[in-house]
Amino acid sequence: MRITRTGGGRGRRAAALTTSVLTASALLLTGCSDDSDSSTTDANGNITLTVADFGQFGYKEAGLFAQYHKLHPKITVKEDTTTSEQDYYPKLLQQLNTGSGLADVTGIEVGRIKEVVDTQAAKFTDLSKTINVSDWVSWKEKQATAKDGTVIGAGTDIGPMSLCYRRDLFQKAGLPTDRDAVAKAVKGGWEDYLKLGEQYKKKAPSGTYFMDSASAMYNAVVSSSAKQYYDADGKPIYKDSPAVQQGWNLAAEAASKKLTQGLAEFQDSWTAALRKGSVATVVCPAWMAGQISVNSGDAYKGKWDIARAPGSTAAAWGGSFLAVPKSGKHVKEASDLVKWLTAPEQQAAVFKAIGVFPSNKGAYELPGVKDAKLPYFNNAPIGQIYAEEAAAIPEAVLGAKDATIKDTISTQINNMEQRGTKPADAWKAATDAIDKVIG
Repeated sequence: MRITRTGGGRGRRAAALTTSVLTASALLLTGCSDDSDSSTTDANGNITLTVADFGQFGYKEAGLFAQYHKLHPKITVKEDTTTSEQDYYPKLLQQLNTGSGLADVTGIEVGRIKEVVDTQAAKFTDLSKTINVSDWVSWKEKQATAKDGTVIGAGTDIGPMSLCYRRDLFQKAGLPTDRDAVAKAVKGGWEDYLKLGEQYKKKAPSGTYFMDSASAMYNAVVSSSAKQYYDADGKPIYKDSPAVQQGWNLAAEAASKKLTQGLAEFQDSWTAALRKGSVATVVCPAWMAGQISVNSGDAYKGKWDIARAPGSTAAAWGGSFLAVPKSGKHVKEASDLVKWLTAPEQQAAVFKAIGVFPSNKGAYELPGVKDAKLPYFNNAPIGQIYAEEAAAIPEAVLGAKDATIKDTISTQINNMEQRGTKPADAWKAATDAIDKVIG
């Protein structure tokens, strides 16, 4: 997983799965792997290409770099991984601005793609001449398309939404446990989700909470809307955005009613809560299942399940791109590598290895995706759930500082949960901080 991602992304992520087995060992975070600053060519014409990314894109876990070398014996691919996207992105911007140190292929987080498209597109290769953009879900490649029509990134994965819940805790609290029944209970939307939380609280097993984090729910609410933080003209609208207002109000309600444990996702306290079994529900973009299974451990295998997300509007939380800087020594070879890594078969292999859901539509009918189930989650049919969700996700308007806005608002939601900060004070703190960044 790219677990230390910005709030604009997945929080990435480690969800190793097969259609029958979830392999925890592939889910653990990796630090830097094979390091290389640039491509090289030896005296025999052998090429080394470097892929710079963050967290866990899953290519090594799926064995794709080794496979590519077998297909192209004169090309060796090395991965330069930065654990935290928040560390990775400033470095990428510095490299782009100085024109040095860039890898042959570089990953870009969805929360950053708009800023890169608007300010750095001229420094990247137009991949529309290499890939068929119509192979992806329509909104994915539009996110990486500049005004002149050039496509600077090929989509890797997306984060269609679901709801992960503890069947055993629901049963003890007198709530439905069947995934279809749970989906029906929250069919009206996130408001119904909170109502279910109030029911849970009445008979909640001692020491447990209905949800882990109100900020996660907030991100899910906002992610289900086409209009989020910016309008189509690039103007920040987060203060007046109906989606932001709805998400914020629901988060404030969850905090005030003590329906949440008030945990900052992916921090030590969050992983400890999963390990102790104190959380009944977690908002679940596709990549979250791996986080839950790894951190909850064998003691809770089969006790978790996955239901469709609340409401009738689909949502996407997370996703990345692979791009090819023009300054590379082997642009054509790098572009060919990107095309291959993001093809249906390779995206399906990554899904099998670490559970990140493909953005290339061609993968959805492949057996390893279409028929995928998660044994850890009571054999939840995730291939079906996420494919249907992906088809209905609205095309969101992205902005240059989406990630910053999301992070800042999430921090203040955590303050409402953990410190009892009043909603009005928390909102003012968030908007003041955001305005200092975006002007």
